[in-house]
Amino acid sequence: MAKSDYFKRTNLFWMVSVTFAVGYFSCIVFAPELIPFQQLGGFGSFCKHLVDNYAGVMYKGWWAAFAVHVFEACVALKVCRKKGIDSSATRFLWFFQTFLFGFASLGLLLKYDPEHPKRR
Repeated sequence: MAKSDYFKRTNLFWMVSVTFAVGYFSCIVFAPELIPFQQLGGFGSFCKHLVDNYAGVMYKGWWAAFAVHVFEACVALKVCRKKGIDSSATRFLWFFQTFLFGFASLGLLLKYDPEHPKRR
């Protein structure tokens, strides 16, 4: 694989975990009526308390998390350029994956060393 085309999919564990966490957080912020808090035990009680008492903070936190993911995705583009990944399609894949999964993706890109490829 040419260094200009280097892409590595993030671990399935992180894909599932981040998708679930962001989805749950989004539901808590934008559609809390969909969450069966009483069926989630102590965690549900805690989340219900946050919804009832800190909805504004949760809303701002959601937008902050969104902004962090956008920032990480932009950093991924800069790192791609620095590491010689110049394929537009590959750079888009890094941008999109990092936007969705954050540091779980960006960490893979930061670890990539085009000067010393791994031996198999």
